[in-house]
Amino acid sequence: MPETSPSVAASEALRPALFSSLAKGYSFGALRADLVAGLTVSIVALPLSMAIAIASGVGPERGLYTAIVGGFLVSAFGGSRFQIGGPAGAFIVLVAACVAQTGVSGLILATFLSGVMLAVLGLVRLGSTIRFIPYPVTVGFTTGIGVIIFASQIKEIFGLTLPGGEPGPLLPKLGAIWAARESFTPMALGVALLTIAAIEALKRFAPRLPSLLIGIAAVTAVTALLGLPVETIGSRFGGLPRMLPAPALPDFSPEAIRAALPYAASFTLLGAIESLLSAMVADGMTGERHRSNMELVGQGIANMGAAIFGGFCVTGTIARTATNVRSGAHTPVAGMMHAGFVLLAMLVAAPLAAFIPLPALAGLLAIVAWNMIERHEFAALTRASRGDALVLWVTFLLVIFRDLAEGIVVGFALGGLVFIRHMSEQTQLRRAEAPPAEVLPAEGAESPQGAAAQDLETITYHLRGAVFFGSVARLGSVLERIAARPREVRLDMAEVVFLDSTGARMIAQLATQLAKRGGRLAVLGASPATLRVLAAQGASEPLVRVIVGPL
Repeated sequence: MPETSPSVAASEALRPALFSSLAKGYSFGALRADLVAGLTVSIVALPLSMAIAIASGVGPERGLYTAIVGGFLVSAFGGSRFQIGGPAGAFIVLVAACVAQTGVSGLILATFLSGVMLAVLGLVRLGSTIRFIPYPVTVGFTTGIGVIIFASQIKEIFGLTLPGGEPGPLLPKLGAIWAARESFTPMALGVALLTIAAIEALKRFAPRLPSLLIGIAAVTAVTALLGLPVETIGSRFGGLPRMLPAPALPDFSPEAIRAALPYAASFTLLGAIESLLSAMVADGMTGERHRSNMELVGQGIANMGAAIFGGFCVTGTIARTATNVRSGAHTPVAGMMHAGFVLLAMLVAAPLAAFIPLPALAGLLAIVAWNMIERHEFAALTRASRGDALVLWVTFLLVIFRDLAEGIVVGFALGGLVFIRHMSEQTQLRRAEAPPAEVLPAEGAESPQGAAAQDLETITYHLRGAVFFGSVARLGSVLERIAARPREVRLDMAEVVFLDSTGARMIAQLATQLAKRGGRLAVLGASPATLRVLAAQGASEPLVRVIVGPL
């Protein structure tokens, strides 16, 4: 078994990043930097957590529970020094569907089960495999989620009333919105547009200020002072609680588990991808390297903890994590502080949150959705190649018209097929134009330079690339023609970068067919790994001559 380098072994160790960071020493300067970063991130997380919860079909307080408990546990037990956990816009569609199907109790159970699954994925060290998701799949599902989130906010932005409720799928949703167009409330649209304008203006002219919180606070103050007739958090949900609820385990009855399990699997798949993508973004910004397996364990603990306190899906959030890095965070203490500041805000300012207009939160989520739609990357991948474009568009369309998990799985499988086809096209088999030079026989192997060799026509073929199940179909017919008459075929495999059992079996069959006709196969320049695979499939001496040395 090959040895693992110390850096890789350290990066994959099941040790929380918090422990590693504090083991190196923790100064007052680092604490001060973490406090500032935690406060900055909490200002961003506070309105976002409530907005995501409302858009997901649950009360705003559950978004705060998720940010507080889940955010604290992600930082305490995760594998990234800078990861910020909490409710994420990517989960809005799945959470809303889960609530509609199983109720809030089913959502809490699905979140807990997802936490168990995520922890198991990390403990069995499958975290690194999540990195193999093709980039077109990532762009496709992220853009699809952005489109769905924006569509889910049209009702609130325009102040529409949907008597039959808002459908989940995109096309029925748009149809219901169009049917309710006569209930349009101009004041709601004005509040939403004012929120968007305020946030974007602050981002452009005062980028150091917390644009999300200031924008929401300013619009809330204007709405309250002028008494504008728009729906608020208080008018729909009542006042926010000022404390965390008592911890309680979800309902683990067999019926409840059966209903929640499909959503738990979807939460796990999306949570693993989203959290590790966020950790990789932090790595790119800082030059650090997160521990992917420990990150999944930490995400699992956070989801179980959030569910016990009445929250829902927790994952690493790219925007808040990037804010944490830019704010100067040193250790995971910053993420824990962020959770503490959100808790403090809930304890102190919960009554004020009741005045926040729902169209203002919808405007905030519209900005989030617009930022999630990766327009430039989408266009570049569409132009890059037919394979990338196919994977991108299939993933995107399945996400917005079918199902998020289905889009990821199908996109991943299609990306694999595109890769297999591409690799098979790189495999080449060509006949040498000049007769081979003298070769050196392998130790213990019979030299072909005898009288017997002169009785047969000798031809040499160069094989290069990956010889695997994907390229066998292209090579098989050529090799059958090569073995059609007795001769010595020398197969130069010096440029074979990979050989699987299917490819080795094909070469063994070539040797067998040649032997039946009185010919023989000689393998030249094969690496020890290639020779081992050939031998495992019966392509070894005496059936196959092994020759080393250049042609």
